[in-house]
Amino acid sequence: MSTYGDRGNVLTIWQRCRWRGIEVEVKEIDLKEKINPAEIDFYFFGGGQDQAQKIVSSDLQRYKKDDLRKAARLGAVFFAICGGYQLLGHYYRPALGDELTGLGLLDVVTVAGNQRMIGNIVVELNEKLKLNKENLLVGFENHSGRTYIGKRAAALGKVVVGYGNNGEDRTEGAYQGNVFGCYLHGPILPKNPNFTDFLIEKALFRRFGKIQLTKLDNDLEDKAHEVAIERARESR
Repeated sequence: MSTYGDRGNVLTIWQRCRWRGIEVEVKEIDLKEKINPAEIDFYFFGGGQDQAQKIVSSDLQRYKKDDLRKAARLGAVFFAICGGYQLLGHYYRPALGDELTGLGLLDVVTVAGNQRMIGNIVVELNEKLKLNKENLLVGFENHSGRTYIGKRAAALGKVVVGYGNNGEDRTEGAYQGNVFGCYLHGPILPKNPNFTDFLIEKALFRRFGKIQLTKLDNDLEDKAHEVAIERARESR
């Protein structure tokens, strides 16, 4: 599942590591493929529509569930967008058909809604995440699923512009330990370099301990970030 340019997030992580001399191996995990929980430090899970989610949900339950849960316990980082975010939760209930069981790595549930929530979005990050600089995330949301957060997870942030998780409680995304999910397409990471580095540092931690990444020249990324905020505010 990789809709709306979500694969660009993988390229961004790879490139920002490469600029720092950090070696990265990108591995695409296929259907029916087993996973070694000790091998992978960072899992990215892109978005997809209901039919793709149905196929992937079945595959996760049959071939990958236990190993991915173990990977989370071992400290691997998970970052998922839209349909992937929904399947990190307990379930996604579509408008038609059976409920799709998720991994339960996030204490969230999602149900199909009758309104398409689409447009530019700006999110004020949860202060507990403590990024060094910019505390706003920018992206593009396009979903009708409504996600609700349980007690064990926390919102990734608060909606400044846009709809967010469900269009009701002004929350967007969720995180629980090293597991993160949200509805921000775009892709999200090129325009949010500080959040990208935050995820990279967490992924490196389990093998190397606390690491402070070398600073990069983020001038272009910061300008894209600022323009995205301006466009989001103008469009609503």
